[in-house]
Amino acid sequence: MTKDQMPVDGQSSSDDKTNLLGGSDVQPYPGALYALLVLTGINLLNYMDRYIPSANKTLIQADLGLSDTETALPVTLFIVTYMIASPFFAWLADRGVSRRLLMSIGVIIWSIATAAGAFAYHFWSFLLFRCAVGVGEASYATIAPALLSDFYPPARRNRALMVFYIALPVGAAVGYGLGGVLGSMLGWRRAFLVCGFPGVLIAALVWLIKDPGRGTFDAKVPGSGAPVSWMQATRLLLRNRQYGFAVGGMIMITFATGGMADWLPAYLQRVGDIELAAASLIVGGATVLGGLSGTLLGSFIGERLKQVTRSPYFAVSSLAMVPASISMVLALIYARSQVAIGALVFAVQIFVWCYSGPMNALLANSVSHEIRTRAFAVQIFLIHVLGDAISPTIIGVISDQTGDLLKGISLVPLFTAMTAICWGVGWWLVDERSVAASRAASAGEGGQTAAPEFVVLEDDSSGTSPHVAGGAFSEPKRSQYETISGCDSPEKRRTL
Repeated sequence: MTKDQMPVDGQSSSDDKTNLLGGSDVQPYPGALYALLVLTGINLLNYMDRYIPSANKTLIQADLGLSDTETALPVTLFIVTYMIASPFFAWLADRGVSRRLLMSIGVIIWSIATAAGAFAYHFWSFLLFRCAVGVGEASYATIAPALLSDFYPPARRNRALMVFYIALPVGAAVGYGLGGVLGSMLGWRRAFLVCGFPGVLIAALVWLIKDPGRGTFDAKVPGSGAPVSWMQATRLLLRNRQYGFAVGGMIMITFATGGMADWLPAYLQRVGDIELAAASLIVGGATVLGGLSGTLLGSFIGERLKQVTRSPYFAVSSLAMVPASISMVLALIYARSQVAIGALVFAVQIFVWCYSGPMNALLANSVSHEIRTRAFAVQIFLIHVLGDAISPTIIGVISDQTGDLLKGISLVPLFTAMTAICWGVGWWLVDERSVAASRAASAGEGGQTAAPEFVVLEDDSSGTSPHVAGGAFSEPKRSQYETISGCDSPEKRRTL
């Protein structure tokens, strides 16, 4: 199947029901399954390498003679480097540099830098290696979700990105569990070596991905396709309410999860008198089981809520943060019981990760393909500069100044509750059914005004008429097609 023969959003096929992800009659671009598996596997390594230092925090602190603030600074500087490098790689990708090349280079850089951390013998060398990890991860994390979005039509992106972002809790759990166990058995330096080098070999798999090109399943708007400057892209994102509320909540939850990820194992060791290996296994096991369950549950509920509310992704994400914040408070109170802490951290992870698939799908769907990579880059920059780039250090400073780590880590449930409020306001104010309208509008702002045409936005499986940019169809259950300049009839459009 060539790119010109790709089905447009809404075109049906008898073979579509066999697709892995389901949920739409439109087939993904050929090679989508391979791309999904490879990119998800590498994303798992990404987060595994990221959380190895947190699992071995107490060992590194004792070996290098660091204060609480100094043990948190490598995380902060890693994130700062990561967020600064992200817009640069997004710019390269949007300028036509091979996305496969950029991702492969990024994977190799972060893998070598992770392994090189084993040879750090003072604070500054360790800091330098963690900053290098941030550069490598920025290349991959900025480009991979945008590339994956081009393989799938909008109706399938929630499930595709759900699978991709499952790697976050699983990778973090492997980093905690494997990193902590290896650190306690072999020392933290060997743990870095064992976990770092596999990425160098796996980077070669990226070259077997067939890039579908940008905007394969996006509505084609006359006048779009011209390069969009950073100033234009920024203006479009600032006017996009869906994007704004989504990123606002992600900033707060990233602040909370970043602080929890870096400090919870150490908190359990200090307050709960739990050994390193046990603390790592508790946090790691709860993260992988709860994260998997929460990611799947959030995407499932988000799809079902489409029949109930106009903003299902905001709804499920907001509601999930309420029990997440309550469970975190209880986990901090009952940290001395391994059974209680395990159950409560498991509950926290279930509810915290419910947002992952829905919110990232909303981000991908809310912008045009011309600025999608940069939209993810801006999101990465903001959630880190205002989130986990500062939360570990803030918690460490509060702990050093007060002598009480509990006072610092209490920021985690507070910011989780604030996330619920932000996404709740988005739920109240934003109609997610108009997401594609803003996408089509942004696609038409390349310098030329689009002709006033009807563009079908999304399938309404409930049987009511689909929402349309510029008007609305009155007939229920109409077959969908895009109105593309130069096509006079539905028959011609369906052959595109």
